Amino acid sequence: MTLESLLKNVKYTLVKGDIKREVTSLALDSRKVRPGGCFVCMSGAVRDAHDFIPEVIGKGAVAVVIQKEVSEVNGLSELLELEEISEVTFVKVEDTRAAMALMSAAYFDYPAEKLVTIGITGTKGKTTTTYMIKEMLEAAGIPTGLIGTIEIIIGDEVIHASNTTPESYSVQNYFRRMVDCGIKAVVMEVSSQGLMMNRVAGITFDYGIFTNLEPDHIGDNEHKSFEEYAYWKSTLFQKCKVGILNADSGHLETILKGHTCEVETFGTSEKADLRATNIHFGQEKGVLSTKYDICGKENFGVEFYMPGMFSVYNSLTAIALGRHFGLSHEVINEALKKVKVKGRTEITEVSSKIKGAPAYTVMIDYAHNAMALESLLSTLRAYNPKRLVCLFGCGGNRAKSRRYEMGEVSSKMADFTIVTSDNPRFEKPEDIIADIVTGIQKGPGKYVTIIDRREAVKYAIKNAEEGDVIVLAGKGHEDYQEICGVKYPMDERDLLNDAIDEINSNT
Repeated sequence: MTLESLLKNVKYTLVKGDIKREVTSLALDSRKVRPGGCFVCMSGAVRDAHDFIPEVIGKGAVAVVIQKEVSEVNGLSELLELEEISEVTFVKVEDTRAAMALMSAAYFDYPAEKLVTIGITGTKGKTTTTYMIKEMLEAAGIPTGLIGTIEIIIGDEVIHASNTTPESYSVQNYFRRMVDCGIKAVVMEVSSQGLMMNRVAGITFDYGIFTNLEPDHIGDNEHKSFEEYAYWKSTLFQKCKVGILNADSGHLETILKGHTCEVETFGTSEKADLRATNIHFGQEKGVLSTKYDICGKENFGVEFYMPGMFSVYNSLTAIALGRHFGLSHEVINEALKKVKVKGRTEITEVSSKIKGAPAYTVMIDYAHNAMALESLLSTLRAYNPKRLVCLFGCGGNRAKSRRYEMGEVSSKMADFTIVTSDNPRFEKPEDIIADIVTGIQKGPGKYVTIIDRREAVKYAIKNAEEGDVIVLAGKGHEDYQEICGVKYPMDERDLLNDAIDEINSNT
């Protein structure tokens, strides 16, 4: 297509060259530039893509989109005067990230317009809710794609995810591939970073969903303040047609500030359009269940096998969306019973696989900070386990405060804590564990330290008692352990299976 058609929805200034020239590819990574391609100078925290202009021209780029003034780019004024690059077109835009999003949509022929698009934002619950929605829509015969923290799902293809919300080029590429294989809807996690960095610019979501908001992702390389974090979350509701939001959130008014969408709410309070009532948590033979009644815009009962109030909210969120697709109560209930999200309150069958073992529950969860761990452990307390056992570690080269906080939370809320390694990175595991123990000693809980996570998991299973709930926290969906810059294969499901095999072989 022509550069002009790529820039159809972008405000730009032609610096040099022919805007009607043909372009064969689009790239934001200088390593992926091909002859005849267009390079968009998107700068990150580490590198300024404008520095790669000579390199991409050498590779045959015929168009370059810049954000800086020509005088601000080292050597660009001199470069523009060279005869050998007289055929290269230069275009200046106000924001290359926003431009890349709009150009990517044009490059892939606006695939979002051919899908029902569902975007979910919030501090917690995004991942699980996307899987619930996908399961419901698929059960109703609506082929649905997914883009999220764990993976991207396009039909039978599963792609490992690097970011919660991918770069705009990848988002549009995935949408295009979904359209081409007959997918009708897509549900995706939309992070505050993704919104701030214009990764979904130009997309008008059919449905925008807000789960909740708590302080998170605030720091030097993320958001400067909670207010900034909340603001970027709120912008999703300026780029969707229907907003479905948690009425129980104390930040609802903030999230709706400046909204341009139709608004519906869900929650447990009377003000919600769709409400959960008569909530009941149960446990039988190692299985944790959640049951409640829905009233308001729908009236029926729900029962499924994920624990706690956050699962009530996640499922209610999915149901609030599902009603717009006319899903039957039967389809909703059957879909919820089938949902299993890797590393998110993932119940794993263990005790039934061990000869003569007592009945207990083992759960894998991604809780890797104090806020998430406290939420998880308080939820599991509602099931009145004989003992609540928490196994976790903390990542190296991260804030030490997280270690103290998680240790204290586990000591106060779990009966027994097994402190082990997570991703030590470039720190000594013993030092990380010592910091965690400092926090643990502020509470009354008993604990043991086992550096090797494999041995720690085995210890937890060998010493399990009837009615225990054992939580393996922190790793979740991760299938590696990072040590000194190298990622070694390690999946907690494999660790559990190895422990089961060893125990059975010794009985």
